[in-house]
Amino acid sequence: MTRIDLVDPDQVTDQRAETLAEIKGAFGLVPNMFRAVANSPAALTSMWSQFGALGNGSLGAKIGEQIAIAVADRNRCDYCLSAHTMLGRKAGATTEEMTAAQSGRSDDPRTDAVLKLAAALVDKRGQIDETDLQAARGAGLGQEEIVETVAHVALNVFTNYINVALDVPVDFKRVSLTS
Repeated sequence: MTRIDLVDPDQVTDQRAETLAEIKGAFGLVPNMFRAVANSPAALTSMWSQFGALGNGSLGAKIGEQIAIAVADRNRCDYCLSAHTMLGRKAGATTEEMTAAQSGRSDDPRTDAVLKLAAALVDKRGQIDETDLQAARGAGLGQEEIVETVAHVALNVFTNYINVALDVPVDFKRVSLTS
């Protein structure tokens, strides 16, 4: 049972209404996570803006979803794992690619480097060392991709914590955690 009220998008008339309408346009409904976050207009604006900005970044939507899967599995967030598995498939990832992403790996060398960096960021709580960065650079990641990977991890830790801490009900087809 959720630990916070889920805002009814049809009852909102303040600044959140436009953002919730955009979210509904993107998903066809307002997912429970956004309904939970809508309790704070600032948090809702921040989260939605971050998704938009990073979705148009140099890593691309597919890798962004693979990062989300890797982070969600490590943080035991079944909500995000389920949502981003669906979104990853929409972004062109195969079932096998999404399953591999849960373990922080990929057959594509660039994606594998991004996922290994993302996994290290989560596992080490941001306290990565020079070896982690050298591995990313050695695999061909530039500074922009490295910074975007950190940004994706930060956004996904935020969404994971919202869903886990507040016990937001999953409104997507459930995917099993591996960790």
